[in-house]
Amino acid sequence: MMKPLVAIVGRPNVGKSTLFNKLCGKRIAIVEDSPGVTRDRIYADAEWLDYRFTVIDTGGIEPESEDIIAKQMRRQAELAIETAHVIIFIVDGRAGLTAADEEVAELLRRSKKPVVLAVNKVDHPKYEETAYDFYSLGIGALYTISAEQALGLGDLLDEVVSYFPKIEEEAAKENPSIAIVGRPNVGKSSLLNALLGHERSIVSNVPGTTRDAIDTPFTWNGTDYTLIDTAGIRRKRSVEDETVERYSVIRSLAAIRRCDVALIVIDAERGLSEQDVRIAGYVHEEGKASVVVVNKWDLIEKDTYTADKFKKDMLTDLAFMSYVPILFISAKTGQRVQRVMEQAEYALAQNSMRIPTGKLNTVVNEAITMNDPPLSGGRRLRIYYVTQVSTRPPTFVLFVNEPDLMHFSYKRYLENYIRKSFELTATPIRMLIRKRENEAKK
Repeated sequence: MMKPLVAIVGRPNVGKSTLFNKLCGKRIAIVEDSPGVTRDRIYADAEWLDYRFTVIDTGGIEPESEDIIAKQMRRQAELAIETAHVIIFIVDGRAGLTAADEEVAELLRRSKKPVVLAVNKVDHPKYEETAYDFYSLGIGALYTISAEQALGLGDLLDEVVSYFPKIEEEAAKENPSIAIVGRPNVGKSSLLNALLGHERSIVSNVPGTTRDAIDTPFTWNGTDYTLIDTAGIRRKRSVEDETVERYSVIRSLAAIRRCDVALIVIDAERGLSEQDVRIAGYVHEEGKASVVVVNKWDLIEKDTYTADKFKKDMLTDLAFMSYVPILFISAKTGQRVQRVMEQAEYALAQNSMRIPTGKLNTVVNEAITMNDPPLSGGRRLRIYYVTQVSTRPPTFVLFVNEPDLMHFSYKRYLENYIRKSFELTATPIRMLIRKRENEAKK
């Protein structure tokens, strides 16, 4: 059964992300002393006593604002409220009761969900008296806390878990995760929303709208996945003066490290840039299965050869990952979006492939017969046997007489031969060269 969902809501800059990080035990949400830093819902697992649950951080609700981003943030918070089992309504104990707090309280009352009121930033007795003003919201039990100093969180969580249904939890199983990565404003959030079939991330033509790596549970073809929408990754020199954006880039790179498959989104109108190649290189170096998704294909004037030429030009710059499948889609119109998950599923299977040692050695012996190992200084490289030692990515160890005799071009030849023989596409593979043990003792 699904873990209970706990949504943290409130107006901007009251400490929602700080509380989220304390409850989840690590720095997941970006915390910055400026309103509007958290813009989308962010999910993470937490535990209290013997209860395991998922916490949703949300952007601040500004009921009266007509700003387009503020309105979408409000909609995202409303979606979090709709899906939550319990809501933590957090207010600022130092600032006191505001009209915006009253309007948020009214929104929560209409939800008919259990609401726990957390008066934050109460880290000194002088703020206790102000906290009692919040009883007038008519929410119910009130808990004074300091999220930053972790004061009062135990009592708050005792109240939260009291609303959870008594469920028999199944053993936790890690679902495969798919990260959507790329430069700012290439359509990553639009792709996520198209895959999910509903509005999940804020979509705007303003670069940098998504600032956090956002995990979303997702089921496709009977398999549970986690989709990770990430902030656009800019060149390093472009983010040196922007603290929040720097955290976002770090979070996006961390999302690549923890994902199983990376969807590398390219803007068809702007073509492949140096930064796109850098991002693809990072995915390749991390050993992740990947699919290049060329978005906004509907905006390109095309003839019979357009896609082939585009693909050929891209693979020239992506020569280090010539194995990667390339899809041309439009997240906006839905063109070929259904093929994205088909390719992601295939890429994951490729990245997880395990080849029997017997078959592997047969193929390597064929390769050696067709093209002799190199000769250097009167000595010839001898390959005794090969075995696969791990997956994700497929990693092979070749035991040889002298590792220094393995020229990089011959290693690349063997890698390509193995890849072709076992149809290993959509994933990098690793080739490790080791001296055979009895050779090392001579």
